[in-house]
Amino acid sequence: MRICVFCGSHSGNNEIYVEAAREMGRTLAGLKIGLVYGGGRAGMMGALADAALLGGGSVTGVMPQSLIDREIQHTGLTELHTVASMHERKTRMAELADGFIALPGGAGTLEEIFEQWTWAQLGIHRKPCGFLNTNGYFDPLRKMVERMAGDGFLAPAYASMLIFDVAPAAILQGFRHYTAPPAKWQMP
Repeated sequence: MRICVFCGSHSGNNEIYVEAAREMGRTLAGLKIGLVYGGGRAGMMGALADAALLGGGSVTGVMPQSLIDREIQHTGLTELHTVASMHERKTRMAELADGFIALPGGAGTLEEIFEQWTWAQLGIHRKPCGFLNTNGYFDPLRKMVERMAGDGFLAPAYASMLIFDVAPAAILQGFRHYTAPPAKWQMP
């Protein structure tokens, strides 16, 4: 099993976020679950990969050549896939992973996890999506998802397919019991 983790290339301004990335890396390694991520060495991405590697885990990075040319890739990974574009990066990560977890991050992190959530709704894949809700970071998002469902823009089944938790192991446990809802436009 491999899990794709999306997170910030910056560390944020609170050490709790970097420690959460390390905990995610250690948890994946300890459970013998491979990590797939963006391949960076900086910020939370680097902390996540380093912790998984230190724990004896398998870490696969996926990075566009343009970012490798800027020398921001992690050079100690188990495997690094080089792709031509950011679009190819996301597609390759989706192909390699059995589920997706977002840690705190910025616009890129949200864009990546939202795309996977959308693909799951459309039936492009049937893989779970989760959010490591460190320090209540994703509380506003959780409320927004509830609002989307409450206002009729999102089927309740698609709102409830997301797993929010503060513990990596709890999210992974939720993934083990995940059953994808019917694809959009196939709902009863």
